[in-house]
Parts: sequence; structure tokens; C-alpha cells
Amino acid sequence: MKIEQIYTGCLAEAAYYIESNGEAAIIDPLREVSTYLKKAEKAGAKIKYIFETHFHADFVSGHVDLAEKSGADIIYGPTAKTEFKSHIAKDGEQFKIGALTVTALHTPGHTLESTTYLLTDENGKDYCIFSGDTLFIGDVGRPDLAQKGSLTMEDLAGMLYDSLNDKIKPLADDVIVYPAHGAGSACGKSMSKETFDTLGHQKEVNYALKAETKEQFITEVTDGMMPPPQYFAKNAAMNKGSVESINEVYEKGLNALTPQQFEDLANQTGAIMLDTRDPQVFAKGFIPNAVNIGLNGQFAPWVGALITDLQQPILLITDQGKEQETITRLTRVGYDSTIGYLDGGFERWTDAGKEIDTIESISADAFEQAAQENEIIALDVRKPGEYESEHLDFTLSRPLDFINEWTGEINPKSTYYIHCAGGYRSMIAASILKSRGVENVIDVAGGYGAIKNTGLKRTDFSCPSKAMKV
Repeated sequence: MKIEQIYTGCLAEAAYYIESNGEAAIIDPLREVSTYLKKAEKAGAKIKYIFETHFHADFVSGHVDLAEKSGADIIYGPTAKTEFKSHIAKDGEQFKIGALTVTALHTPGHTLESTTYLLTDENGKDYCIFSGDTLFIGDVGRPDLAQKGSLTMEDLAGMLYDSLNDKIKPLADDVIVYPAHGAGSACGKSMSKETFDTLGHQKEVNYALKAETKEQFITEVTDGMMPPPQYFAKNAAMNKGSVESINEVYEKGLNALTPQQFEDLANQTGAIMLDTRDPQVFAKGFIPNAVNIGLNGQFAPWVGALITDLQQPILLITDQGKEQETITRLTRVGYDSTIGYLDGGFERWTDAGKEIDTIESISADAFEQAAQENEIIALDVRKPGEYESEHLDFTLSRPLDFINEWTGEINPKSTYYIHCAGGYRSMIAASILKSRGVENVIDVAGGYGAIKNTGLKRTDFSCPSKAMKV
């Protein structure tokens, strides 16, 4: 028996490879399926099943492409309806993989078709569950993504409570929990950085599994939940149908452009110029109107949260050799319309004598001095929970997640100091404001982590967001 967790940090997503006696199965595959095919080929195994725990909202799955290339059957849980050939499992239905048995346990709540797969080993012992977004390490899946008609978030939370108590908690304490996500995913609100655990330990530490009543569970699970990113519903819809082959996306996107070709195509198509370099490198020089979302952070989720049109043409400025990786990570969240990249990177642009722009980035100490000498406008673009836990007493909470909603409050003639926790999100915000005509934006390098080492007064209590002053 072989079970391998294939964890993708950018998405905080876990796919799984299972193998026994020359047969294999994949659970919740990502869009690029070559990894799974190579594993099976190397082991001399045939991929028999592709198990999907639910219709994923935070990434586009590779199930259809993998099925076509491997001949495997796609398995969904009860109530699922797909536009492609699939097997809709009955609650309790069993599937054989070599000497292993996988049992489908219908566990609705996160979504209506959510299904947990229980793996029983060759000795007939329950070994692990692949819990999808039903049960995370330290949390459970959000119950607000599948609201339909009169079905409310509270209704789904109630279903989730029943699923956990009727299907999962009765399992043995030594059963291993393998979830679909870890810390950083927007599919839950307080996931652990650990990516697997025993069910027994989760019963002791997971707040959702310790709830004594359904009412308490519903209250705790729904409290403090941020709205889902805008791309979630769009990705879920894509996962119910067929999507373009990733090879076709590469063919369109791996289009090397000279600086003049890049500029002409940007003007002709209205493409977003997406610069994926390190934030501090970007600040020192970039193509005017380019937006920075660094490849070394949670790149794909932030693209999904901020670029509202999945069909939006995209032109890339990357570090050399990172073009294909960038396109791959865009396709994971459904952005298939990359139309080219700047050949040779930003250096080719400057060598051609093209116009550039910059963003001033200052140290936390310089920020402290500016705040002491003048009344300044400072925007804290961290999430509301981060802001409420601790913040500077004069900053305004303007979460990056909602920048498309609050930029209307911005006065393009004012100067704005921007910080996040470490500097990644603040540069995204600064570049977006710059691209929208706000000239005077100043990034605070190192973010709140560096600001805490200054003498600026901080609060440590929850308070309402201040009104924007311009």
C-alpha cells in the first residue's frame, strides 16, 4: 500500500496518490496531470479511479483531462451532476484498488455533494479518510458556498454537523485524516499549518468537533466568516463541465514578445500586464500600469481574488525561466487567457529605452518619522481579523481582498502609505492604485512585522473600521 500526499503550497491544496498491487487512484487532482501519470508509469500501475471529494471552488481540477489520458473513471459523491462522463457513487458504495477498499461516505454541508472517502487496508482495518473540505486539521469547511433557493448557510452548517457526527466521529481514533487543504486556504477560517492528523487528536483540539450541540456548532462555524473570493463560484462551475487542455493554454500563452510587440499587444487587447517579480524588485522599476502579484507568495489565490474576469487577457512580466510556471499557476484558478510574455524580462524593456515607473518603498523607521512629523493617511490592507487583533491607532482598515470596492473612496491627489503584514500584499495594493491613477503611494517595506519594532502606538483590541478621510 502506498499513499502519497501531493501538497501545493501556493493553493494550500492537497491531492493524493494511492497505489496497491498495480492499481492506483488519484484524489482531487490539480489541473496539470502529468505528475500523476508519471507516478503511475514509474510504479507500473494503472490509474483506475479519480475520486473527487466535491466540486472544488478554489481551483480548477484536472479530472477530465486525467480521465482521458489514463482511462480512469471519475467518481463523485451522491447528488453530483456533471456535464462529462462520471460515476455518481451511492452513500456507502465501495471501490477496490488492488487489495485496498475505498468507501464513499456522503458528508454534505460544505457542499451538497461533499463526500469523504474511507480507505480500508489489505487487512480490513480502517486506515484513513480523505475528507476533502468536510474536515480540515483544526477546522471544517465553510458552509456558505452551496446556498440555493431557501437553503441558508445555517442550513448547510446543520448538515455539516450531522455529517461529522454521523459519519466521521464514530470512526476509530487512530484513523488518519487527510484533508484537501491546509492553512492559507479560503475554504476555512482557522486551519492548522499541519496537513494531516489522527482523528482522535482532532476530536480533542478541533473546535468544530468539540461542539456539544448543533446550535453551538452552527454559531461557531459561521461566526467571523469573510465572504468567499469572487472566483470561487466560477471555478466550481468550470469543474462541473469540460475545460480547455492545459497544453492548449501553454500554446497560447508561451508567446515570446519583444518590448515593442508587448506594448502593441497591450494597447490592442486591453490586457492586464501582470508582473510576478519580487515586490521590492518591482518597486524599483516596472512597466507603467503593470500590476504586481509576486510568484513567490500566494499568487494564484490573489489573482483569483482581484482579477474579476476569468477571460481577461493577460500579458506577463516574469523572472526569466518562470513563464511556464506562471501560466500553470494561473490555469489552476481558471485564468486561461495568457496571450504572451515579455521575452528576456524587464531588462529587455529598459534596454529598449521604454518608459518605466517606480513605487517608493520606505523602511518602518522612515514611516515612523513621517507619521510623527505630519498627519498622514495610512492604509492597513491586511484582513479584518488581522487588523482587529492589533493595529496602529491611526491606520485605516482597507483589506486588499476588497480593493475593487474601496478604491472609489480614494482621492488620486492624496498621498497614501500602505502596509500589510510583511510587504507582499501592500505592493499588490500599491501597484493597483498606481494603475488606477493614484500617483502618490508609498509602500512600507516589511509591513506590520517591521512596524511593531518602532515606537508607533498600537492597539490590541477589536474596534470598528475607521471611515476613509481624503
